[in-house]
Amino acid sequence: MSDTFALRLRAGELVQVRTKEEILETLDANGRLDELPFMPEMLEYCGKTIRVRKRAHKTCDPSVGIGGRKMTNTVHLEDIRCNGSAHDGCEAGCLIFWKEAWLRRVGPEWVPPSEGPSPEDDSARIRCTEDTLRSSSKVPPAPGENEPTYICQNTQIKFATQPLGWWDVRQYVEDYTSGNVSLSQLGAGAVYFLWRTIAEAGVGFGSVMRSIYDMFQRTRDGTPYPLRPFGVPKGAPVPSARLDLEPGESVRVKPYKEILKTLDSNYRNRGLYFDAEMVPFTERTYEVDRRQTKIIDEGTGKMIRFKTDAIVLKGVVCEARYAVCRRFCPRAIYPYWREIWLERTSDRPTRADRGA
Repeated sequence: MSDTFALRLRAGELVQVRTKEEILETLDANGRLDELPFMPEMLEYCGKTIRVRKRAHKTCDPSVGIGGRKMTNTVHLEDIRCNGSAHDGCEAGCLIFWKEAWLRRVGPEWVPPSEGPSPEDDSARIRCTEDTLRSSSKVPPAPGENEPTYICQNTQIKFATQPLGWWDVRQYVEDYTSGNVSLSQLGAGAVYFLWRTIAEAGVGFGSVMRSIYDMFQRTRDGTPYPLRPFGVPKGAPVPSARLDLEPGESVRVKPYKEILKTLDSNYRNRGLYFDAEMVPFTERTYEVDRRQTKIIDEGTGKMIRFKTDAIVLKGVVCEARYAVCRRFCPRAIYPYWREIWLERTSDRPTRADRGA
C-alpha cells in the first residue's frame, strides 16, 4: 500500500499532511500502515503544511538490541513530537514517524485539495475510524495485572522495520542523497570509525590514539574521544546528587572526565546509561526543558516510572555520531541526564522570577 504513495521525499521539502479521511483510508483495521500505527496524537496535524526534517529510511529500536532497522517510505517532520495525550501522559516526546502515504508534496504547482467526497461516500471504503485509533492505543490490563499495555509507534518499530547491517553501504548513500547527512559528516563518520577500530583493537595504541584525537578536537569543537575507562570500581556504589532543577533553569554539563567518575562498569549511574552520544554536549550550557518522570517501555509496552527523576535539556537530542550499528540514525531521541552530571550556571530563580 505505502509503495503506491512513495514520494521519495528529501530533508527540507514542504509537505501537507493529508486529511483525516484520506489517512484513515490507508490504514488497516488496527489503525496501521505497514504495521506502523497512525496515533491519535497525529490528528491535530491533518491539513497542515510542514517541512520534512529528515528521511526516516532507517532508525534504531532499543527493544531489540542496538542494531539498526530499515524502514520504507517514511519521514520525520520538523520537530513534530508525540505529546503522549492518548497514552496517559507518556513524557518520552518521541519524534513521530510519517508514512509518505499520509503526506502530499507541496510545490509551485500544488493546488489545495477540494472538499472531496461526502462522508457517506467515504464510509464504505474506510476500514479504520478515529475511535479505532484511540481504542488501539492501549490494551486493558491482563488478569493479575494493574496497568494497561500501551501501543504506539515506538512499541511497533520492531514489526514495521527490518534488520539493517552497519556494513550495508546503501544506507549511507541514502543518508546523503536524502539530504539527511552532508559529505563532511559522512567523511567525519568514516574517519572516526577507522580511528575507533585501531584504538579499540587491544594492541596497545588505545591511550595514544585517544590523546591524539583529543588534541585534534581542541582545534574544532572540543569534543573528547567518547569511549573512556569508567571511573567507579566494579562493585563500589556510584555517587549521587540532587539539585532540584526546574524547567527554565540554566545548567552546564560537567566535563566528561568528571562524569566518568560517577559511572559504574556499565557506564550507568543508578541504572541510567551515559551514552557516548551525550559526550558532544559536555562542557556546554543549556536550559532545563523538564524533569522526566515516566515513559512507555518500547519492549513491554508498560509505563515505566523513574525512581529518581531524570532531566531533559532543551534542544539536546541524540545525533548518532558514534554508534557503529546506528550511525546517522535520524530518530533524535532525548538523552536523559542525572543531576550529578549537571551544575547550575546561576542562582536558582525565585517564585517571583518564574512568574509564580
